[in-house]
Amino acid sequence: MSMKPIFVLNGPNLNRLGKREPQIYGTTTLAEIEAMCREAAGDTPVRFRQSNAEHQLVDWVHEAIDEGSGIVINPAGLSFRSIPLLDALKMFAGPIIEFHISNIHRREEIYHHSLVSKVATAVIAGLGPKGYPVAVRALMNMVEDG
Repeated sequence: MSMKPIFVLNGPNLNRLGKREPQIYGTTTLAEIEAMCREAAGDTPVRFRQSNAEHQLVDWVHEAIDEGSGIVINPAGLSFRSIPLLDALKMFAGPIIEFHISNIHRREEIYHHSLVSKVATAVIAGLGPKGYPVAVRALMNMVEDG
């Protein structure tokens, strides 16, 4: 039996990791994060993706609905304003981990109210880039536990 992939989806501006506000996000690049996630997943297939476009993230959630076992999503700025992303995630039957590199609750007020949190099974925030493999392992445990 082949395993269904887990999806690790990344929103706007995360392609700039390593250069973008390193005092908040660190110097780890998205390519390094992808490698950490694949290592954490072991034999489980990972679809690791990033887009600055809301519609592309929605399309990938639709793909996960049809083909995936779980989603780790760092919606970035779309966390706080994207009704289409929220609606797509509502349709996903498996576990969803909302992930943020920084602790959004220690930041400006605008970052305190995530729409995605309303549908996420769990939220991880503030562990930095090294939190991604933590999220992947937690998601795999949730998928296993059914």
